[in-house]
Amino acid sequence: MNKTICLTGIFFGATAVLLGAFGAHGLEKLVDADAIQTFETGVTYQMYHALFLLILGNINRIPESQKKLVFYCVALGVLLFSFSIYFLATNSLTGFDFKKIAFITPLGGGLIILGWVFFGIRMFQQK
Repeated sequence: MNKTICLTGIFFGATAVLLGAFGAHGLEKLVDADAIQTFETGVTYQMYHALFLLILGNINRIPESQKKLVFYCVALGVLLFSFSIYFLATNSLTGFDFKKIAFITPLGGGLIILGWVFFGIRMFQQK
């Protein structure tokens, strides 16, 4: 499980760097400044949680079996939160109106929060 958690963190980190560069250099002539700032919010949250997953995967204080729920909440939360933000920020570039599925963003945020809560519970349950 630790290997999967770390690999997911590495993937999220690498794609955050790629998407951040794209947002800074590729989107500037395609969307307005507000959309770029929104896009950067998704990148920031993705990177923070990539680092969080790398820490989670390397922490020995929590048994592997108790890391699963934290991992699933954070990984799914990042996918729903950050990626929905990417799509919403670039909405004007596609034929699909991503505003119709904007409810996914707070759902992802809620899962990220739950991941942090479960992480805190797991950390303080251990001796």
